[in-house]
This record gives sequence, C-alpha cells and structure tokens, in this order.
Amino acid sequence: MNSWDWSAVADFMPRFWDGLLTTLRILVLGSVLSFALGLVWALGYRVKTRFVRWPVNFITEFIRNTPLLVQLFFLFFVLPEWGIQFSALTTGTVAIGVHYSTYTAQVYRAGIDAVPVGQWEAATALSLPRARTWTAVILPQAIRRVLPALGNYVIAMLKDTPLVVAISVLDLLGQARLQGGMTFQYNEALTVVGVAFIVIAYPASLLVRALERRLVR
Repeated sequence: MNSWDWSAVADFMPRFWDGLLTTLRILVLGSVLSFALGLVWALGYRVKTRFVRWPVNFITEFIRNTPLLVQLFFLFFVLPEWGIQFSALTTGTVAIGVHYSTYTAQVYRAGIDAVPVGQWEAATALSLPRARTWTAVILPQAIRRVLPALGNYVIAMLKDTPLVVAISVLDLLGQARLQGGMTFQYNEALTVVGVAFIVIAYPASLLVRALERRLVR
C-alpha cells in the first residue's frame, strides 16, 4: 500500500489552482445561464397560446430527461458536424447551464404559482401594465420564495462540473487525472480534489439553509 506523499500534494497545487479557477468559472457562468434561461422557460409555460407553451414544454422535458453527459457529448462531438463549434470550456458551461435551466424553470414556476391571487387582482385594480405587474409585483415575490431552492441547484451544479472532463476540460478532476497520469500518484491529487469539493459545497449548503430560515421568518 502506497504511503501518503506530501511532496506530491505540493507538486499538484499549481494545477489545483488552475482547475479550481476553471471549475468556479463554469459554476458561476453556468448558474447565471440557468437562472436567466430558467426564467424564460417559466414565463413560456404561462403564455396562453399553445404554439409557444407546447414547444417550451417539449424542449424542457426533453432536456431534463436526457443525461447531462449525453448532452455534453452531443454539443461537443455532433454539433461540429453541422458547422457549430465552441471551445470545450464554453461547451461545458453551456451544457450545464441549459440542463439546469429546465430545473430552475420548475422552481420559478412554483414560486409564481405561490404568489397570492390577491396580488394579481390588486395589480389589475391599479391598472398596472402587464410588464409592470410582472417586474414590480409578481417576480420580486416569486424569486424571494425560491432563492433557497435555486441555491440548492447551484450546489448540484458544482457536483456535476467534473463531468466536463469527458470533453477534455481541465477542471479540478481533469487536473487531478492529468497530474496522476504524469506522476502515477493519483491518491494525493484525487484526495485534494475531493476535500476541495467538500470545503466549497458544505459551507454553501449551510448558507442556503440559513437563507431559507431567514426568508421563512
């Protein structure tokens, strides 16, 4: 059994910081994309015409029921055959953001449905324009209700970022595999990466719980 080698940890740290930066970049940009696109999907669910509502339902259900790894492969290997090509990092970020937008859409949808009917009626009584009703009355209340759930999906996205290594993105896991392949010392690199995910995810989960308790009060 191989003993723990602290020098291997020290050798891995430059790659670790590069991988951490890449992971956080994917997480932040993917979260922004998922939150923005998820809101678009949620509003699309409420459009009265079925020519908008049905395609939105079909697209979101298809994406949500397809494995993220399959979507990564499709975007990275199939789209270039049609002349659409992005970098591996961009592909991974878009795939994660679009995939999770179908989940955040359901969160937004629940938040909007939870807004009391009286709020809609009050906006109508005040003759507020439809856009003003949404931006000033409905969405602020809905988003406030769903912030903890959105925070949980950020944590879920963090745990799914290692999937991008399948399309050659050197995130935390990618850097650990590369270091292990060069030195044949996988134990140290993979352990450091595992600890890093815990250090990032656990405080984030505590923050989400605190936010949820505060909003309840």
